[in-house]
Amino acid sequence: MPTLETTDLETLAINTIRILSADSVQNANSGHPGMPMGAAAMAYTLWTKFLKHNPTDPSWFDRDRFILSAGHGSMLHYSLLHLTGYNVPLDELKHFRQWGSRTPGHPERNHTEGIEVATGPLGQGFGNAVGMAIAEAWLAAKYNKPGHTVIDHHTYTICGDGCLMEGVTQEAASLAGHLKLGKLIVLYDDNHITLAGSTPLSFTEDVAMRFDAYGWQTITVEDGNDVAAIASAIEAAKGDTERPSLLLIKTHIGFGSPKKHDNFSAHGNPLGEDELLATKKALGWPSTEKFYLPEEALALFREAIPAGNKARDEWKARVEAYKAAFPAEGAEFEQTILGKLPAEWNADLPKWKPGDKAIATRVAGGEVMNALAKKIPNLIGGSADLNPSTNTALKGMGDFQPESQGSGETQGAVGGGWSFAGRNVAFGVREHAMGSAVNGMAAHGGVLPFSATFFVFSDYMKPALRLGALMKIQAFYVFTHDSIAVGEDGPTHEPVEQLAGVRSIPDLVVLRPADANETAESWAFALQHKEGPTLFVLSRQNIPHLDRSKAVNPDVSKGAYILAEAEGGTPDVILIGTGSEVGLCVKAQEKLASYGVKARVVSMPGMSLFEKQDAAYRESVLPKAIKKRVTVEAGTTFGWDRWAGDEGHMIGLDRYGASAPGDIVMKNLGFTVGAVASAALRMMGKDAEAKIEEASDETAFAGPTLHHA
Repeated sequence: MPTLETTDLETLAINTIRILSADSVQNANSGHPGMPMGAAAMAYTLWTKFLKHNPTDPSWFDRDRFILSAGHGSMLHYSLLHLTGYNVPLDELKHFRQWGSRTPGHPERNHTEGIEVATGPLGQGFGNAVGMAIAEAWLAAKYNKPGHTVIDHHTYTICGDGCLMEGVTQEAASLAGHLKLGKLIVLYDDNHITLAGSTPLSFTEDVAMRFDAYGWQTITVEDGNDVAAIASAIEAAKGDTERPSLLLIKTHIGFGSPKKHDNFSAHGNPLGEDELLATKKALGWPSTEKFYLPEEALALFREAIPAGNKARDEWKARVEAYKAAFPAEGAEFEQTILGKLPAEWNADLPKWKPGDKAIATRVAGGEVMNALAKKIPNLIGGSADLNPSTNTALKGMGDFQPESQGSGETQGAVGGGWSFAGRNVAFGVREHAMGSAVNGMAAHGGVLPFSATFFVFSDYMKPALRLGALMKIQAFYVFTHDSIAVGEDGPTHEPVEQLAGVRSIPDLVVLRPADANETAESWAFALQHKEGPTLFVLSRQNIPHLDRSKAVNPDVSKGAYILAEAEGGTPDVILIGTGSEVGLCVKAQEKLASYGVKARVVSMPGMSLFEKQDAAYRESVLPKAIKKRVTVEAGTTFGWDRWAGDEGHMIGLDRYGASAPGDIVMKNLGFTVGAVASAALRMMGKDAEAKIEEASDETAFAGPTLHHA
C-alpha cells in the first residue's frame, strides 16, 4: 500500500479531510469512511483552488454549485464545510448520524448549511447537477449583457462508480451532452470499488468512451493524489465551454488504511479503533487524539472566507452596475433571484363558464401555463417528448438549445428559435432524469421549473418526486392521461395505483382538479406554495365546466369544498369525488333528488391540503354526523376509507383497466352516474331504486375521448 506522509501543508490539509472524516465515522460507529479518504485530494483541490463559494454567505446567488452525488460519502462534505468555515461546528461532526444533529447520514438540503440538494440515492445528484447547469445557462442567456455579466458560475459534482451505473445518470449525461452544458464538471471518484466488492463483478465498460459518445470532454487523472494533475484537469474542463466534462480521477478507497486500502470493506463500515490508529500512523498524522485539527491546515481552509467575501462583493457591484445600465432588466433580475412573483402575475388567468365547450384539464392546463408564462418570465420547463399530448409547450417562447444545434425551424419547435434563453426544455424520453433535473433547477433558484409526462410514467420519476418533496423545493410536476379514461392505449398506459402512491409522499401536494377552473386555481396555488413541490394530475378526456354558483367557499387551496349543497335541509348522503369523477357526482345528485334523497357533492382536488385544515373546516365539509358517504375516483380505493368512513361506500378500481374508447372503459368498469346513485340509494334502504339506476348507461362526459398525438 502506498503511503503519503505529512511533509507539506497541502498534504497536511488533505490528510486533515481524511482523518476528520474517519474520526467522525468511527465516533458514530456508522458510515462510509472509504470514499472521503480516497477522494480527499480531489475535494481539496476543487474547494481550495476553484470553487467560488462563501462560507459566511452560503446562499449568495452567483456561487458555484457543488453536489456530492456519491452522498454516502457525506463526511467528506461535512468535513469541507466545517474546515472552510460554514456554520457546521465540530460538535456536529462529533454527532454525525445522531438524533437531532445537522450531519445526517446522507446530505439533506435545508438541514445543513452549504448543502445544495439531498443526495444518497445514487445518480440523483448527477441529475440534479444537470438541472443546475440548465438553470445557470438559461439565466446567463436571459440576463447577461455585453460588458455586464451577472450570472457566471459552474456546477461541480463528485460521483462514484455506483452513480455511473444508475440509469438516471445515463439519461442525464446524454441530455447534458446534447445540450452542450459546458459549465458542468463532474469529478469521478474512479476507485473500482462498490459496496459488495470490486467493479469487475458488475461494471467493466469503458466509461470514458461512453461519455465521449454522449458528447462530453473526458480527462483521465492517473494519480488521485496528484493535486497539480487534478488542478490541470479542472482548468481544462473550465476551458471547454462547448462540452460538459467528466474527470476520471483514479483513487484508492480507504487511502492510508493499512488493511482497508483498496478494499470494499472500507466502503460502508468504520475502520475500527485499531485500524484508525494504524491509519494515522501510516499517514504520519501528528496526533492520535480524535478530532485533532492542525492549526496551519485549518488556516489554509479558512482562506475561503475572505476569498468568498471578495467574490460576493464583486458580484454585488456588478449587479448594481447592471441595474443602473438596464433598470427594467435589473428590476426583473432582482425579483427573479429573490423568488418573487411579478405584480399582476395572475391577472390574465383564463376562466370558463358552465355551458362553455367541455375541455380536458390537460388542455386547460396548457392554456393556463401559457397565460402565466407571459406574466412570469422565469417559468421554464418541458416534457418527456410529449408536448403535443401534455399540452405543456410554452408557445412562441423558444426551445432551450445551444444555438450551434441549429434553428429548429423544421423539427417541431415551439416558436421563438433555439438558444439557451428558450423556455421549453426538450428532456427527451428520460422521465427519471427529467425529474432529477427539474429538482436541480428548482434548487438552483431563479427559475420556476416544470416537468410533464403521462401519469402512468410517474413510476419512472418516483425517486425524484420523493427527493423533491424531501427537499421542499418549489417544482411543478405535470402528469396527464390520469386514469382508465385514457382508453385505447390500454392498461399499460392507464394509471390505477399511481394516485395512492404519490399521495403517500409527505410534503408533496397532489392536485387532481375537477374541471378547467379548478386547474387554473391549482396553478395559482402552486405558484404561491413554497413549502414543497406540487403535482398536477390532469385528464385526457373532455370534462364539462362545473357550475360553482352555489358552491360554499370554493377554494382549491383548502383541498376540498362543498361544490353543490343538498336542497331542503341536512344532507342524507355526501358524494365525494376528484377529477373527472366529480361530474359523475353532480349528475348523481340530480338523480338522487328525484328519489327524495338529499345529497351533498364535495370536490376534493387536494387530499393532503384538506387533511391540514383545522378541525372546524373539515367538519363543515364532512360532518361526522353524516356517515352515509360515497367516494368516487377512477383509481385504487386504497386510502379512501378515511373519507368514506365505516358506513361509506368506495367506488374505485382495484384492478387494471382495458383497451377501448375511454368512455366505454369507464362505463364497463363501473364509473357511471347510475353506479354512484345506486350506491347512495342502497345506503338509504332503497334497493329497488338502486337496481333501476344500476341499469343506467349515463356518464358525465360531454363528448368522445381526445386522442393524443
